[in-house]
Amino acid sequence: MKPAFFIWIVSCCLAMPLKADEQTLFSFVRPIDVVQVSTRDAWFPELTAETTPEGQVLRRLSFNAAQRPRMRMEPQSGSWDWSQAQAITLRIQNAMDWDLTLNVRINSGDAKTLVTQVALPAGPAQTLVVPLRVASSLQQGMRAPPPMPWMRDGNRLLLATSVDGEIEVDQVKSVTLSLNNPDVPQHVLLGHFGVTTEDQLQAAYEGIVDGYGQFTRGEWPEKIGSDEQLRDSVAQDDQALVPLLEQLPEQDRFGGLRGGISFPATGFFTTVKVDGRWYLQSPEGNPFFSLGVNAVTRQHSQTYVQGREAMFRDLPEPDQALAAFYGESDNRSDIGANRNRQFDHGHWYDFYNANRYRVRAEQACRQTADCAPCDPANEAVRLNEITAEQAQACILMRNQAVVGQWAEQSLQRLKAWGFNSIGNWSDAELRDPQRMPYTLPLLIGGDYATISTGHDWWGAMPDPFDPRFAMAAERNIAIAARGRRDDSWLLGFFADNELAWAAPGEHPHARYALAYGTLRATTDVPAKRAFLKLLRDKYRNQQGLAQAWGIELPAWELMEDPGFEAPLPSAEFPAIEEDFQRFLRLYADTYFKTVADALDWHAPNHLLLGGRFAVSTPEALAACAQYCDVLSFNVYTRAPQQGYDFAALQALDKPVLISEFSFGSRDRGPFWPGLLEVPTEEARGSAYAHFLERATKEPSLVGVHWFQYLDQPVTGRLLDGENGHLGLVGITDRPFASFVQAVRRANLRVAQDWLPVAVGGAEDSEGQP
Repeated sequence: MKPAFFIWIVSCCLAMPLKADEQTLFSFVRPIDVVQVSTRDAWFPELTAETTPEGQVLRRLSFNAAQRPRMRMEPQSGSWDWSQAQAITLRIQNAMDWDLTLNVRINSGDAKTLVTQVALPAGPAQTLVVPLRVASSLQQGMRAPPPMPWMRDGNRLLLATSVDGEIEVDQVKSVTLSLNNPDVPQHVLLGHFGVTTEDQLQAAYEGIVDGYGQFTRGEWPEKIGSDEQLRDSVAQDDQALVPLLEQLPEQDRFGGLRGGISFPATGFFTTVKVDGRWYLQSPEGNPFFSLGVNAVTRQHSQTYVQGREAMFRDLPEPDQALAAFYGESDNRSDIGANRNRQFDHGHWYDFYNANRYRVRAEQACRQTADCAPCDPANEAVRLNEITAEQAQACILMRNQAVVGQWAEQSLQRLKAWGFNSIGNWSDAELRDPQRMPYTLPLLIGGDYATISTGHDWWGAMPDPFDPRFAMAAERNIAIAARGRRDDSWLLGFFADNELAWAAPGEHPHARYALAYGTLRATTDVPAKRAFLKLLRDKYRNQQGLAQAWGIELPAWELMEDPGFEAPLPSAEFPAIEEDFQRFLRLYADTYFKTVADALDWHAPNHLLLGGRFAVSTPEALAACAQYCDVLSFNVYTRAPQQGYDFAALQALDKPVLISEFSFGSRDRGPFWPGLLEVPTEEARGSAYAHFLERATKEPSLVGVHWFQYLDQPVTGRLLDGENGHLGLVGITDRPFASFVQAVRRANLRVAQDWLPVAVGGAEDSEGQP
């Protein structure tokens, strides 16, 4: 391209709306002074471009080791009018052998800004695409977006799927590239910079799910391409369980380990402490290290399709048998887990159960009596004259048979893989066969008052001072315990799940979020009345409180006003923090005592397994230790000891259960790796083994529960859009072979490495001999 012609194109782009799909504004290979390029702690080491091994002609940009090296592009005068554009484009290649995190900032008039961070992988050149509007995967209904880069029409595209901010698109002033604090110089190669009118963001989500619920752009060993392959693979997977079930360690019928120390049988699961180490003991009196799996269920595999049908290939037509797996729900809510998410209601599709139907329906049909459409001897079947009612009845009977097969198969898998417990959120069908110990949640819902901590991931905190909370606890616990009072297979109950005892972070507003939130409430909230009573009993009047807190408080009634903002704790006024801590302990005591008292009435034989803490305070932990049999934590770290200070927990003298942990990767379909990512599927197995090894060395730990049994849908589960590769099993019901093998090896080592053989002075859970 001749320089004069290039200048004309740029001038046209500055003055007129864009008409072509893509326009080049600047070329780093043949730079012309129509775009001003400036650098800080960055430079172009060569005057000319270079040719990459793939034949691309690009120019090198070097970022120095500095706090924030950058390169900025601006028009020589005025601003860019991108009112008809959808995104900027930049041909770029990472010249390093490792990934770089590149910051992109677009500034416009009125001091408005769009910002994004993109992971720039090592490898060949690609076109970076940054949308000119806010973008996030939550807008598409899911937690994480499809992996980048991706190939489209032979072009390698790196789309920024998360963009924050706002700009005036007709007054764009600059585009800046930068790195954060590189330790050594980093290099990228640049080609052309421009804009495009095509909506690449929408295109990135089109056709990402195939008819089996799998990600279309990836490949992995367990991926399915046909019904025949699915049936054959699942049959082989089932057959592989047979020798594994014959090679389990010696254990009692509840999974307690034999061959070592034993305790007096109680008929129920209990806790015991021996020589400074805590154990669960089975109903028959044998040591039991709880190896559990959460969400062993068929109910979490649905994903919304309404409004985003373009994401899915090969959804069944309404008159096809697999259309039985459509449904409708509404998950709209204002909880933190669902905030800013779209596509959270309407029609959904259940790929997991549809896949199981593909595999199991024929077998289930042969086992089902009086199913005319399944009987090849039926003349109506041969003539294809069965009625719609007959067909629907057949589908219903098949589904019922498939469900029964699922429960049996799932229990066999868990046993063969070395697990001995069914964790939270699991299906009821797994409890009644009395094949494996299980846990139950005590989810206390009601119309009681609540307190917002500003976090509220699963909702605001229940107000335990509200009499309606005690009534709700009594009602919900009675329902949960119904028929379970004398069930020896019930390991215990959890008290709610991941309550917002604090907000994330180290700031006092996070640590004492519950206290601040309570004082901001109105006086018709029972928790606020309880807090004010605590303060009035101590200080008698507002003068005493004002002096202790270092505030102006002309009248006590000012604290009763809604929105009262308490001061920050300080060394000068230690009473502030002391009072916050006293209230938080009273709050936690009231909550856990209410739950414990109700459970003791309705299910006195069973353990209260703690609050499944995701965030906690010392006050909440102390109260939980006082009223519960076990402390439970949802921990997403490399080892249990990295999640909590176990020396501090040991001082509470209660056994500890890791009620959730997991490791995820991005190489098996679903896009989100969970709260702790590892690079590959093989690394998941290594991480699991390491976590379990560290857990068995901790004297207070009595078990760990993996989250979860089944991968989440590629496009997000109904509840909150989570779309993680966290499962032992994929959406096609195929186990992830390498991961499951590593998990089984680690689980079976527990019997060798953890089982105590020396008998000491046993104490019961109250510490009495």
